Amino acid sequence: MNKEFVTIDPANTDNASVYGILSGSVGPRPIAFASTLDADGRPNLAPYSFFNVFSSNPPVVVFSPVRRGRDNTTKHTLDNIIATGEVVINSVNYAMVQQMSLTSTDYDAGVDEFVKGGFTKEASEMVKPFRVKESPVQFECKVKDVVALGNEGGAGNLVICEIVKIHLQKAILNDDHTINEHKLDLVARMGANWYTRAIEGMFEVPKPLRNLGIGVDQIPEKFRYSSVLTGNDLGKLGNVERVPSAEEITAFLDNNEDLKLLITNKENQELHLKVRDLINQDNTGDAWKLILA
Repeated sequence: MNKEFVTIDPANTDNASVYGILSGSVGPRPIAFASTLDADGRPNLAPYSFFNVFSSNPPVVVFSPVRRGRDNTTKHTLDNIIATGEVVINSVNYAMVQQMSLTSTDYDAGVDEFVKGGFTKEASEMVKPFRVKESPVQFECKVKDVVALGNEGGAGNLVICEIVKIHLQKAILNDDHTINEHKLDLVARMGANWYTRAIEGMFEVPKPLRNLGIGVDQIPEKFRYSSVLTGNDLGKLGNVERVPSAEEITAFLDNNEDLKLLITNKENQELHLKVRDLINQDNTGDAWKLILA
C-alpha cells in the first residue's frame, strides 16, 4: 500500500472539501435523531452524526448542528434548542434508516418531519419535545449549554445535553436488562451517502483494563517485527496477563510433535504463519508457547 501523503491546510481549503474529508475519515459516527419544539410548540425532527456520549454521572450527550455551508444559516434544531432548552435524542436502527434519512431534507420551518418521515409521536415525561416511538432508545434531555465554534458556514454548535429520562424498548434487552447489541441493530454514518450497519461488522476486543496485559514490548523481536504478524496480532499477544511457563511449553510440544521442526528457526515463515493461525483461532496461549519454545 502506498504510504505517501497528501497534506491539506484547512485554512486554505474550501469548507465543502474539509467537510468531506472529516466526514469521510472520522467514522462510523453514531446518529442523534433530535426531536425539538419551536417557540410556538411546532415539532421538528432531524438527524445529526456529529454526536457522542461524554459523561455518565451526570449522563451527558453532545451533538453539533453545523451552520449551513451554502448560506451560513442555522438549522431549525439549533434555533429551537436555543428558544426552549430541551431536546429528545432518539437512536437510529436499521429498520428506520430510510425514514430517518428523509427527515434530513431542508423542509421549511413549521413542517412536521414526524409526518414527513412517517414516525409516531410519543409524549415525553420530563421535557416537551416528543419521542420517536419507533426508536429503540430515547433520551429526554435538558440542554446545559450551547457552545458556538464559529460564525461562518460549516461552523459547529456544541449542544451539551443532560439526560433526565431514558426509555428502552424491551425488545432490545437481555434478561438482565442489559442492551443486546445485535437486537439493537444500530446504524452509523460514514462519508458521502454511506452508512454502516453495526451488527454486520461487530467483533469483540477484550478491554486491556480487565486483565493487565504484558504489552507488545514483551514480544521477542523476531516476532515483534515479523512481516507476517499484523498489529492486531501483536495486540492480542500483548493482551495476556502472563506468558506460558517452561513446563507448559514442554507439555505443548510433547503433544504436538509436528511443531518441533518449526521452532528450529525463529525466522521460519511457516512458524510465523502457524503463530498467526493460532492467534486467529483466539488461542494466544499456544501461540505464545510456539514463540517461546
